[in-house]
Amino acid sequence: MTQGVGQPAFALSFDPRALTDLLQAPSDIRDLALAYLQEVVNAQRFGLRLDGDLEGFRKLFVDSRRDWRVVYGVRPAPAESAHPKEIHVVAIRPRAGNDVYDEVGRRLGMTRRPLSARTHAARSRSPQLTTRTPVPRPGPPPAALPGLPRPALNPAHHPTR
Repeated sequence: MTQGVGQPAFALSFDPRALTDLLQAPSDIRDLALAYLQEVVNAQRFGLRLDGDLEGFRKLFVDSRRDWRVVYGVRPAPAESAHPKEIHVVAIRPRAGNDVYDEVGRRLGMTRRPLSARTHAARSRSPQLTTRTPVPRPGPPPAALPGLPRPALNPAHHPTR
């Protein structure tokens, strides 16, 4: 990076609903989230990559118990910006019950709940399972069916008297 120490490497933008999330968060969470976002904008911190349906976005753990998340994406900045890319904050919410990821999906216009790559893999069917034909089960031996002749006995197996 050619940016100076403490100089922003990225522009910053918020989904308006993410600003509401920030204002409604407890004050300690709000302060930590803003401090972490400043470090992200200055390229001193990077969140973990999300996968699956939310691939291309990142998450920050806000508190030490990892109860709160900031979900953001890096995208091209508007033409009038001094920076080529911007950090766009989509949500700042608690993780409980995957609330933050469900809300991000809604805010991004997804019609179904966003799934991770691991969930996609777990729900997909193996190609080997779809190409196999069912194995026929053996039926009863012909001698067990009434009305059919019994097989001839082999004289070699008869005891001699």
